[in-house]
Amino acid sequence: MMAIQYSILADRGVVEISGEEARSFLQGMISNDIDKLTPGEALYAAFLTPQGKYLFDFFIVEQDGALFFDVEAARRDELIKRFTLYRLRAKVAFADRTDDLAVAAIWGNDTAAALGLDPAPGTAKALADGRIYIDPRLAAAGARTILPAATLSATLDDSGATAASPGEYDHHRLALGLPDGSRDLIVEKSLLLESGFDELHGVDFEKGCYVGQELTARTKFRGLVRKRLLRVNVEGSTPKPGTPVMAGDVELGEMRSARDGVGLALLRLDRLASAEADGAAIQVDGAALTPVTPDWAVLPKIDKSA
Repeated sequence: MMAIQYSILADRGVVEISGEEARSFLQGMISNDIDKLTPGEALYAAFLTPQGKYLFDFFIVEQDGALFFDVEAARRDELIKRFTLYRLRAKVAFADRTDDLAVAAIWGNDTAAALGLDPAPGTAKALADGRIYIDPRLAAAGARTILPAATLSATLDDSGATAASPGEYDHHRLALGLPDGSRDLIVEKSLLLESGFDELHGVDFEKGCYVGQELTARTKFRGLVRKRLLRVNVEGSTPKPGTPVMAGDVELGEMRSARDGVGLALLRLDRLASAEADGAAIQVDGAALTPVTPDWAVLPKIDKSA
């Protein structure tokens, strides 16, 4: 068996959405195309304010006709409340399933092969009364599961995976430059395309209207992305989220989450290009910072000589 690890993500919760109009309801709510969701393909998407700012992001799987959302546990009640405000007379029901279902991440060498999954992002299959799927954002992230909480550890042990701490998974996703919900995006402020949702398969630009679509589409087609959430390597003490990133007296942006020498920062691309062109030292609270563009990210071209 190939070497893979798993971590139970206690900071994630599960919300079930069901009803004969569940899909049509969600199609008008979320950033991705719900018609792409099948028992064999998971989905990554976001729910925005009417002004196009970030509220929630989540993973969605389908099982036995119901839709299960892997969401931030601390914000699951808020998600249900927000959806309920839009429900009106739609035949759709929401249920918090966090007490009986749990989420885990699985990663390592050739995770897909070890789990018998096609390596394409989002590929899903049944596993022990739940679902297991390749992370729909990025195959290199590994796989995720939504499984009965009581048997989750035993099921993953039987799969050949070795238990690891949530911190180890956190370092893995930071090394890939992947954001983690409201730890890295600011609720009611962040834009999806500043956080890589386009490249991470979280937005469909060909589907019909949804809440917040206008700003997201305008940002895409007018090339209005001026900031990006980027991986940063940190030499020194781990900075707190929100700490300004500086090049001399020029503020480039601010830190988001970080751990053990790697983190994420939201940076102004033009200021970053100028700092790099000038060879300026980039620092955050006394620690040296090196921005790294993840392999999956596509950044707009910036004139570094400007």
